[in-house]
Amino acid sequence: MSEIKEIVEDENKIDTVIAEDIEFRGTLKFKNSLKIKGRFEGRIVSDGQLIIGRESAISADVNAAIVSVSGTVNGKIRASKKIEMFKKSRINADLISPEIVMESGSVFNGTCIMDAE
Repeated sequence: MSEIKEIVEDENKIDTVIAEDIEFRGTLKFKNSLKIKGRFEGRIVSDGQLIIGRESAISADVNAAIVSVSGTVNGKIRASKKIEMFKKSRINADLISPEIVMESGSVFNGTCIMDAE
């Protein structure tokens, strides 16, 4: 988990960053890694890693390989590899993933399905 935490904190290792002053609605598709620091509402689809920053607020159906959450998410998260919830994250969502990591201090309300596929 420390390797992923390093990636979350070092924005130079992330392909694209959506800044904190940006509000976006719609469908967002990307291939590699993306960090959202602002607000997003809609649908996110990716084969890569989605990083949800500490100050961000997301209301979306998310489908990605790895989803790392430090901010707030409402909706549904499906990850083909892993969902990570870091300290002070707030997730009100249904989770589907083969691996879920929850750091002490994170808040999760919803259903959780550990799906091996």
